[in-house]
Amino acid sequence: MTTRFGSRLFEQVFARSGPIRWLVVGGTLLIAAIAIGSVLMAQNFRERALRNSGRELENTVLMLAHHFDQQLQDFAVIQRDFVDHARSIGIASVADFRTRLSDRSVHQMLRSKIEALPYIGGVNIIDAEGNLINSSTAWPVPKVNMADRAYFRTFKYDPNAPDVLIEPLHSRISGAWTILVARRILGPNGEFLGVVGRGIEPANFEKFFASVVLGEGATISMLHRDGTLLARYPHSSELMGRNFKTGSFEQQRVFGLDHFAGRFVSPVDGEDRLISSRALPHFPILMMATTTRAAALTDWREQIGMLISVAGASALAIAGVLIAVVRKLLEQHRASRERLTLEKQRLDRAVNNMTQGLLLFDAERRMVVCNQRYIEMYGLSADVVRPGCSFHDIIAHRKATGSFTGNVDAYVALVLKDIHIRNSMVVDTADGRSIHILNEPLADGGWVATHEDITERRRIEERITHLAHYDALTDLPNRTMFHEHLREELAAVGNGEQIAVHYIDIDEFKGVNDALGHLVGDELLKSVAASLRRCAGPADFVARLGGDEFAIVQSAVTSLDQVNELVARIFEAIRAPFDCLGHHLITDASIGIALAPEHGIALDQVLKNADMAMYAAKSAGRHTYRFFEPEMDAKVRERRQLESDLRHAIAQGGREGGLEVYYQPCLSLKDDRITGCEALVRWRHPERGMVSPAEFIPIAEDTGLINEIGEWVLATACRDAASWPDDIRLAVNVSPVQFKSGTLALKIMSALAASNLPASRLELEITEAVLIRDDDAALTILHQLRAIGVRIALDDFGTGYSSLSYLHRFPFDKIKIDRCFVDDIAGPDGSASIVQAVVNLATARRMTTTAEGVETEEQQRLLRALGCSEMQGYLFSAAKPADKVLELFALHRSRLAQRGGQENRRREAG
Repeated sequence: MTTRFGSRLFEQVFARSGPIRWLVVGGTLLIAAIAIGSVLMAQNFRERALRNSGRELENTVLMLAHHFDQQLQDFAVIQRDFVDHARSIGIASVADFRTRLSDRSVHQMLRSKIEALPYIGGVNIIDAEGNLINSSTAWPVPKVNMADRAYFRTFKYDPNAPDVLIEPLHSRISGAWTILVARRILGPNGEFLGVVGRGIEPANFEKFFASVVLGEGATISMLHRDGTLLARYPHSSELMGRNFKTGSFEQQRVFGLDHFAGRFVSPVDGEDRLISSRALPHFPILMMATTTRAAALTDWREQIGMLISVAGASALAIAGVLIAVVRKLLEQHRASRERLTLEKQRLDRAVNNMTQGLLLFDAERRMVVCNQRYIEMYGLSADVVRPGCSFHDIIAHRKATGSFTGNVDAYVALVLKDIHIRNSMVVDTADGRSIHILNEPLADGGWVATHEDITERRRIEERITHLAHYDALTDLPNRTMFHEHLREELAAVGNGEQIAVHYIDIDEFKGVNDALGHLVGDELLKSVAASLRRCAGPADFVARLGGDEFAIVQSAVTSLDQVNELVARIFEAIRAPFDCLGHHLITDASIGIALAPEHGIALDQVLKNADMAMYAAKSAGRHTYRFFEPEMDAKVRERRQLESDLRHAIAQGGREGGLEVYYQPCLSLKDDRITGCEALVRWRHPERGMVSPAEFIPIAEDTGLINEIGEWVLATACRDAASWPDDIRLAVNVSPVQFKSGTLALKIMSALAASNLPASRLELEITEAVLIRDDDAALTILHQLRAIGVRIALDDFGTGYSSLSYLHRFPFDKIKIDRCFVDDIAGPDGSASIVQAVVNLATARRMTTTAEGVETEEQQRLLRALGCSEMQGYLFSAAKPADKVLELFALHRSRLAQRGGQENRRREAG
């Protein structure tokens, strides 16, 4: 609207002659003059900024060239003095040079010369064979040979070479980049006697460069005239010794001039840079300083910003004044355009609704405007629906064409009754569409009617409403709708009836997801949902609560038989095989049941009780169901209190919180030696006393606290085992939860390093659950541990989902035979054959075997006969604290020594 107004304003201005036209032209020229002047000033400021930056660079390189030329001349004086000294003492041959200039007096002479000029650095003397024979920096002189250096070969084999060479190289004395200034020493007859040189580390130059502040993005470099970079600030190890004379013609020209100032793209960082270089008067060295064009123009940009702001403000002020004056002059013409403006507003209102069907009526109920969208929406004829026809005629035409099914007169009367106020309605057409009609009254008695097809919007809203109450995957009611339904059922439960709330958790569903992927897992959930729908009664309510949890609200329960029958149908449906994307899956469930009002009438209480019953079913070994019992609540509270106490114990630092490490020895069945000890965590609760590991270890694994406990046990056990005899190993159990952390190997290496316990004395015991969950990742970690020397034992072999492929894919050091096989090994139908099979399998794979839970001498005898390697159990010793196990080691070694002595005496007597 503002643009159209501006256009009309200037059309009227230029349509009129006289002062207004010249006023506009003069204001425009003034604004143009401000813009042109601003551009010229900006160009002038820019050139001045570049000149100032270039002048600063020139002053910098001039100062640097003078400074370093003076320093190098000082060293040249020392070199010439040394050459004169060699000649004055009559050195005439290579052998004489090597002999007379390699003693300590020459070293002291060189040192005295350097001390007078501390910035010079060390002076080195090299003989004709390239050997370093004397130095001002070290005595005795290190054995270093420079015969292969380029400067040495040039001095030795090129008689036309200059007497002084400057070359960057890696020092064989310090091992760092060094700028060498070398002078050739010739004998009386021109023969090559050796070299006197000074190695200056680029850091000495770069430290001085750093003190010359040129601003951000600036560099200062020292280069040889042949293009070799000798030193640079900021320092770059990659660029040292690189030759830059091989670049563009502009680059090469810099090295051919004694002084250069200009600009080109840097070959180092590709930046557009200002450059200034100057050659040292007495040495083939260039000092070069650069800065980026962007850095040189930093101040200019600030000036330009201020200039543009001032110029823009001035132009806007002039334009504002000009517009205000023109508008004031044209004010007298506004009255004649008010009628046209009103009609334009009506037209704009119609245009702004072009995406909808639009009708504009006057006070006589006759149509003024109708857009094409309205005609297409109802399939009408443009010959009938045209300006001048009445509202009644339009509705009658819609009736004739089939887009209106009601009574024409009644509908027209209904609309016209409230046409003086804004009103809307939604009507449904014969073809199933929903149309939203909005009538907007106008000041002159007419109205604007917009017709919008909201069919798709209604479908989306219905879909959103559905998604808010139903699960997107299974299309079952979700947790929100489940709560609403259960709340209604609890409020309406009748006398003599109960409501049964079934919480259903799919067992081992995570294993399906991990092994076969989420797509297969989703298909399994959809199949389970469909099965639950089928087995539920017509009055039952089935919902998915999230993840692998479902729920059923069973209404009007009059006996427990009804509940048990539904549970039986649920198990039958869930345990049937499911075909999920080509995978035939068999699953099971744990079900918890709470009855209302027997187990509570409040929603939260019933849900909590059903949840506790489900976890009780899980604790009972899964694949079963449990009704809620009041004792479950007490068990849950007790478990939570135990978890809280365990967290407190860990936070106190393990031992201070009552955690202790006990050690149960492992005995060799071959020679009765103690071969190792298994670390077992114990918890001495301040109120309960000793808490069984069977109580707190599952809690630690469920809550993730096992990571902290395991790390503390590992560090404590390694520290204790470091004081044991060297032939006794330490065994530490590792939970599957610890494997999932991803940092197990690092923690084990840290514990070994902190305790100085050799890795070969540590044995980690894992169960098959570690491999079942993610065998590839677990095997990778096991191989990492094996690589550092840690032994790996497979614990409880044969009690879980034992797979011989594990023994094939990873070479375990030991297999531990579970106590359940040892308990009945002596019976007539006992497990001796199973133990024998495990022993034979381990022997074939070069693994040792350890039998757990040995409590009788008969069990020990049978295990020894079956070839088992080691035993562990109460027959020899229960688990003991760290101090007691040390006493056990000493006592057992003493008994073995006594028994050995007795056997020797018996053999001698025999």
